[in-house]
Amino acid sequence: MRRVLSLAAFGVLMSASMTLAAEVEVKLLNKGAEGLMVFEPALVKIEPDDTVKFVASDKSHNAESIKGMLPEGAAPFAGKMNEDAVVTFDKAGVYGVKCMPHYAMGMVALVVVGKPDNLDAAKAAPQNGKAKQVFAALFDRLTQQAAAK
Repeated sequence: MRRVLSLAAFGVLMSASMTLAAEVEVKLLNKGAEGLMVFEPALVKIEPDDTVKFVASDKSHNAESIKGMLPEGAAPFAGKMNEDAVVTFDKAGVYGVKCMPHYAMGMVALVVVGKPDNLDAAKAAPQNGKAKQVFAALFDRLTQQAAAK
């Protein structure tokens, strides 16, 4: 009887831990609240093993990681054009995300997973065009949110 209860308790704990992972939706838009060619929201904070679903709300967009803006050991990702991309983030840190065709227009986002240990490296990654300005604003927002806690 005791063994049956232990197995039942284990099953409850396992199912509870599996449901703790969250999924956040990020829309890829031609026009959003922050302007043209945007990820909405452009700053996402999640925990390790949470998932982000990049929703191809408008055509001609994708979501892919940016070289130099990934935590050590994290796998790069690249979603297909005009298709939703579902990414599970298993390593803590800062991830830079871009829409390849609209990167120079500033269509970028930050996904912060747990503790952002690679924040300085992510900030130092070279950027082009308007993406540089958008990332500067996103890093400022991240810093302000951390200070407010």
